[in-house]
Amino acid sequence: MRFLGLLKADKDSESGAPPSPELMARMGVFIQEVTKAGVVKQTEALCPSSRATRIRAANGKITVTDGPFAETKELVASYAMIEAKTKEEALKWTKRFLEVLGEGECVVYQIMDGPPDSRQQ
Repeated sequence: MRFLGLLKADKDSESGAPPSPELMARMGVFIQEVTKAGVVKQTEALCPSSRATRIRAANGKITVTDGPFAETKELVASYAMIEAKTKEEALKWTKRFLEVLGEGECVVYQIMDGPPDSRQQ
């Protein structure tokens, strides 16, 4: 099963400042671990919302708004696409990621695979 993990943005990710060398070193070891385990398929950090654009369709109109966006609770700082045998395994790896990060909040979505009648709940 495939899962998408989204790391919610915070003031640090929105500042655009690079992570500390210590965090980069810890994260490098973790990325090697999940890559070797065959779990991670793709992962990337995202630019802060000051470089993002929101496009919304409502009532037949399209609105385009350039960032930055004030509500960080709605923003994403990075993502990871992972392959796991179960949701529990995906959550285990996400918890491990947050341990390496030190603090933060992730949302994990299962990706729909195959026709609707073959998807696992």
